[in-house]
Amino acid sequence: MNRLWWQAPCETPDGDTESSALAHQAQLTKPTGSLGQLEAIAVRLAGLQRTVKPELDRLWITVFAGDHGVVAEGVSAYPQAVTVEMLRNFVQGGAAISVLARHLGATLEVIDLGTAYPYDALSGVQSLALGPGTANLCQAAAMSEAQLDAALGAGRAAVERAKTNGAQLFIGGEMGIGNTTAASALGCALLGVPAARLVGPGTGLDDRGVGHKTKVIETALARHRQATAPSEALRCLGGFEIAALTGAYLACAQAGVPALVDGFISSVAALCAVRMNPSVAPWLFYGHRGAEPGHAAVLAALGADPLLELGLRLGEGSGAALAVPLLRQACALHGEMATFAEASVSDRPA
Repeated sequence: MNRLWWQAPCETPDGDTESSALAHQAQLTKPTGSLGQLEAIAVRLAGLQRTVKPELDRLWITVFAGDHGVVAEGVSAYPQAVTVEMLRNFVQGGAAISVLARHLGATLEVIDLGTAYPYDALSGVQSLALGPGTANLCQAAAMSEAQLDAALGAGRAAVERAKTNGAQLFIGGEMGIGNTTAASALGCALLGVPAARLVGPGTGLDDRGVGHKTKVIETALARHRQATAPSEALRCLGGFEIAALTGAYLACAQAGVPALVDGFISSVAALCAVRMNPSVAPWLFYGHRGAEPGHAAVLAALGADPLLELGLRLGEGSGAALAVPLLRQACALHGEMATFAEASVSDRPA
């Protein structure tokens, strides 16, 4: 496999279908624009799916998990053992994303890219074992080139499975103690901003903890200041699961599968994907604006208009999953509302 596969062109939305969908919207029994973002979403999905009346019945969710060597710097309120414990919770159906996937009728898969603690095989968890978590990004590059390639490829493979199974929408989730530190460091490198601009409490740090986390990230940014290319910044400062999400978003755009992006960590991965291949951008929708302080800055850099703002900071793909009903209702309204002619309702004069 070409290790630079992510540079290949992405699919192009169908402008003619989008125009036809927009014309269809104009004939529905409502004032033009009265459904706000829902109208634009339906029209955009029409162009992506190449059908005037898009549908989102088949949903695929992949949760990527991995541990982080930077946890050794004391940046998390939770122990690293939680990553493995949550793998078990995902497949046993007790995690938030597990509940949401059930209620959405979605396919849910869980991929362990490399955890710090060994565990007995778990039914429903695909273990790729890229390493016992990443290296401590304060002391070395988080990943080797081989690990980065494998993590990006894991995201691509998940999208290929989704595409083969007819998925109409892809959601990537993440789990990994310490991953807000890695995501903040990567986001700072991509945006060229100091750590204090993006750093937040993650899973619950107090002000002192946030201050320490900020210093840790500044140390990492100084060490890897030569990593200016987006892919190199990802290798030096990211995590296995962040790289897998990046690979998934790149692969979605190349395969013609719309993706719904979750919270801060997923949005940093989306920013990295867009920086690596700008033609990814039209294929990404954004589920919500989360409580992590850096999320707004990353969304602004992406020009994103998120669907929800509920103060979420869980991850796992949960915020994106919560936004799925809105996307589905946008499609239903676009596809099922009567036109003025069908309902014998007078349209406004031309």
